[in-house]
Amino acid sequence: MGCAPSIHVSQSGVIYCRDSDESNSPHQTTTISQGTAATLHGLFVKTDAADSIPSVLAYQSRQPPPPPPPPPNCPAHRRRKPAGREGRSGVHHCCGVEAETQTSQTDVKQASATETEIGPMRLTQDPIQVLLIFAKEDKQSDGFWWACDRAGYRCNKARTPESALECFLDKHHEIIVIDHRNSRYFDAEAICRSIRATKPAEHTVILAVVPQMSGNQEETSVLRLLHAGFNRRFLENSGITACYNELIQIEHSEVRSQFKLRACNSVFTALEHCHEAIEITSEDHVIQYVNPAFERMMGYQKGELIGKELTELPKSDKNRVDLLDTINTCIKKGKEWQGVYYARRKSGDSIQQHVKIMPVTGQGGKIRHFVSIKKLCCTNDSNKQTYKTHRDEKCAGDQFQSDSHSFRCKNRRKESIDVKSITSRSSDAPSLQNRRYSSMARIHSMTIEAPITKVINIINSAQENSPVTVAEALDRVLEILRTTELYSPQLGTKDEDPHTSDLVGGLMTDGLRRLSGNEYVFSKNTTNQSHGHLSVPITINDVPPCIARLLDNEESWDFNIFELEAVTNKRPLVYLGLKTFARFGVCEFLNCPEATLRAWFQVMEANYHSSNSYHNSTHAADVLHATAFFLGKERVKASLDHLDEVAALIAATVHDVDHPGRTNSFLCNASSELAVLYNDTAVLESHHTALAFQLTVKDNKCNIFKSLNRNHYRTLRQAIIDMVLATEMTKHFEHVNKFVNSITKPMSSEEAQNEGSDCECTTNLKNIPDNQTLIKRMMIKCADVANPCRPLELCIEWAGRISEEYFAQTDEEKRQGLPVVMPVFDRNTCSIPKSQISFIDYFIMDMFDAWDAFAHLPVLMQHLANNYKHWKTLDELKCRSLRLPSENNNGS
Repeated sequence: MGCAPSIHVSQSGVIYCRDSDESNSPHQTTTISQGTAATLHGLFVKTDAADSIPSVLAYQSRQPPPPPPPPPNCPAHRRRKPAGREGRSGVHHCCGVEAETQTSQTDVKQASATETEIGPMRLTQDPIQVLLIFAKEDKQSDGFWWACDRAGYRCNKARTPESALECFLDKHHEIIVIDHRNSRYFDAEAICRSIRATKPAEHTVILAVVPQMSGNQEETSVLRLLHAGFNRRFLENSGITACYNELIQIEHSEVRSQFKLRACNSVFTALEHCHEAIEITSEDHVIQYVNPAFERMMGYQKGELIGKELTELPKSDKNRVDLLDTINTCIKKGKEWQGVYYARRKSGDSIQQHVKIMPVTGQGGKIRHFVSIKKLCCTNDSNKQTYKTHRDEKCAGDQFQSDSHSFRCKNRRKESIDVKSITSRSSDAPSLQNRRYSSMARIHSMTIEAPITKVINIINSAQENSPVTVAEALDRVLEILRTTELYSPQLGTKDEDPHTSDLVGGLMTDGLRRLSGNEYVFSKNTTNQSHGHLSVPITINDVPPCIARLLDNEESWDFNIFELEAVTNKRPLVYLGLKTFARFGVCEFLNCPEATLRAWFQVMEANYHSSNSYHNSTHAADVLHATAFFLGKERVKASLDHLDEVAALIAATVHDVDHPGRTNSFLCNASSELAVLYNDTAVLESHHTALAFQLTVKDNKCNIFKSLNRNHYRTLRQAIIDMVLATEMTKHFEHVNKFVNSITKPMSSEEAQNEGSDCECTTNLKNIPDNQTLIKRMMIKCADVANPCRPLELCIEWAGRISEEYFAQTDEEKRQGLPVVMPVFDRNTCSIPKSQISFIDYFIMDMFDAWDAFAHLPVLMQHLANNYKHWKTLDELKCRSLRLPSENNNGS
């Protein structure tokens, strides 16, 4: 062992290398074709044809690394050749000069192909190919050599720039390692640039091996390497494990990602040869891709369209005026749109297309692309007279519905039932039924088909052959479905629970009873009121110590907002708002200075009426506090984006600005200016949002939105408006039921299947814009009426304040001769405990059960149970006050 091998050259010029100690082992024999240069045990052997051969060696099968060297005093140590060069031979496949290493199969690491997926596409990845570009062999090149062997990679080595480029163009390696330690042999950056200039290099990871830095040497920037085309930098380390770890990391990150990207070429090949016109745009409707079928259909060349906004292209005047708005509204919500659309070709002709637009979620879980599939509609003379059902269209070979611009804003459209064909087969049915179903068939043929229409059509069809009792029951179902109040529970008679009836009537109606001649205009001088002489902080940190101490506890649910109200002289919103907004990075998101935010809070708080016992800036601060608390819960945080958080905090701040201390019903009955302006619909909520934006944008000093771009501003504005309008009580049960059916129930089912894990659930919620909207609505609704879930003392104080405001409204209704909206709120006869019990039973309990199931709020639910018990005890004792007599006697 350890002796030098014997080298034999045959007459044909073939070199044989055999270890003299193991001549009987055939796998130790190396055969090198004629004209090949090889490095064997450190000896460079050259044949007479070597001058014409590039300096590239390919290694396909290798022996394991040599054993550790013997001690220095051992004679074998002096005879040992450089490590890592035993048992190798080179094979140059790139230039047709072939050599191979003959070894037993047990000595070769066989790398199997791996399977991966990109979307619905399953891929098989061959073993990784690595190209080592080292001018000279040394321990570092050996380290990568054996690392490739351990990982099962196919490895090539090149010594010159020319041979490296030639080999890469032949093999298309996934990883290239270039020696960047010494520029004396070649320019590593020049080699990298030359490889990057080729098309195959688009998906290749190139690693630069750089020398180790001395202890006092400053770390150098990697920008120069990146600009040259390198992807990564490797500090010189000849250890096989270090090299192996680096290569494995590259495989599991960049290489696999690049492999998936490379597979996309097959998808684009399919698109290029597809007969349907395909158009892909960005979220801002900038054209990113069109296929040849699209070019043929529209008459444009690809270069004329890529990079242009859709708004820059000519539009046909045959579409409905509001069709584009309808489409945009649908797809921006993450829903698919299908329908007939007229487009204008480059020649100026209008063509009728059947269009399907699908949103595609991308970076950040947001909609990043819209994919449009377009087919020419088959038009004929009867097209304008006859409408085909979905089943007829399929049988007729994709004949599409008429040129009315029907659309379907659904994720999947199921096949419609052809009521007309069903009724044509039921000639034995009574004539009354025939007439009814004939009418329904005509209605069904209309192209505008809402989900409720589908349900009604299916029920009508089911009635046809049903027994009389079932048909009658379905008739009652149809009567219920045709009402507009699908989500509002029906109350019993007033005598059953006058407190609940009055409370619901006052909060959930718009006061349809009118008395002519009585006009109510709330006082304009209540705005911009003085709040005392307490100075406003110059910065968020510049607050009086007594206020700062209180705000230290602002993240707790038991935070006492009334103490903050007292020390701030009824100006808690500015102080709490500045600290809360800072915690959520609102200034950073809006890109506005702190001074602007402070001025905005001052304006908002000045437009809350301190004369109101309940709807004042303290209530706004309380709702802001509750909203921030909810945003801190893990599942809520995981379901919303930063923009949603900012919108929620702003909505909570402004949700009751300029509230007159009267309900919507009162304003409608009094024919107030606001009720007339907003057509008796969501009067106060519409006013709060409109005034908040008016006050914000009219003065740059407090315009917190001035640095936002148009798209972000519009998205933020719509989110704020939607949340404030959700606080209007007429839609209370609709919002709660939608949340339960779309969020709580599906989430509970998924959790049961996933054994309590909610990671996937929250990811799914975040990817559906409609779900995010439902969460935001539910959050601000709960924050707005969270008083029964506060600690008992705070709950009692809020109950007294809202009761006083309702008492004042009843007093004014009686003075002005207006209908008394909530008669039970008469200060002389009202039982506050009964009113609180009714409010909790009817509005609070179910809503907070649903919200707790989503956000997990055990502290709130415990407070709610305790407070409910408190009001029940008072009611059983026939006590109309806020506290037990014993508590009142003790001065509580």
